[in-house]
Amino acid sequence: MNRHVTTLLLVLLIQCVITAVVMWPQPASQTSAERPAMLDFDPTAVDSILVGDEYDNSALLERAGEHWRLPELGDLPADRKRVEALLGALARGGRDWPVAATATARQRFRVAEYFYQRRIDLALADGSEHTVFLGTSPGFRHIHARNRAQGAIYSILLNAFDAPATGGGWLDPHLLQIRAPLGIVSDSYSLRLENGAWVSGTGGTPDADELELLLAALRNLQVKDLAAEDLQRELAAAEADLVLVVNSLGGEDTLELFTHGEQHYILSSRFPFFFALPGWDYDQLTAIDLGLISGQAPPRN
Repeated sequence: MNRHVTTLLLVLLIQCVITAVVMWPQPASQTSAERPAMLDFDPTAVDSILVGDEYDNSALLERAGEHWRLPELGDLPADRKRVEALLGALARGGRDWPVAATATARQRFRVAEYFYQRRIDLALADGSEHTVFLGTSPGFRHIHARNRAQGAIYSILLNAFDAPATGGGWLDPHLLQIRAPLGIVSDSYSLRLENGAWVSGTGGTPDADELELLLAALRNLQVKDLAAEDLQRELAAAEADLVLVVNSLGGEDTLELFTHGEQHYILSSRFPFFFALPGWDYDQLTAIDLGLISGQAPPRN
């Protein structure tokens, strides 16, 4: 009996020791508070971003005050929200434990110096630089990432398509919007704002609903991407489907709309590039009823 009791006490003692080892607090140097993050930088201090991919495509973005520009595309405006989302994801990423830290894992997760999906180079105002490699996706809206200066590989909340390696992928989709037109002239009609009321070139009053469709199309106009280089030249020699000359407080803007195959494109006098245009925006601008917009047809019931 005594031998049995002694055995039970010994087993209990061993269990207590194991529990104490498992539950004992980690040294301060191993806690998440002390563990270095994947990146330690202030997103607002980033002056330029260079995004590259495995096919040698690249996109350069440079800060211009509170905005971002694409210097390789004639300083076209970049999508500020998209840039800030990328920088925020990099700054917040890597706060948890790394998923791996070996040279073999770098290749397997595609975050090696020579094997990656995206390479992101950040240049800060203080002269410091950071490089991050983005690789495979471990799950929905997550991607493996590694700071070039570290061996640790993390899973961060980001997608590869959130960091396009082409300048067109960073375009501000709203760069052609005209929010407050004062006058609109097309091949078929003309409109002008007089004393707060719109009047057509024929002296008629535009149908209110048709006028709002036109104004809303200009206010909400979006572009998707740049036309390919070969297509830029082809469109330059083509005849536009529709030409709109729009006057606003910002000056005069000539918009030319084109169709190539099943795709639509737009050229603005403000920029020397043809942009891909969503079908919805194309239809909104080209389907305006001449009779209604000029005030020559009875209003719709």
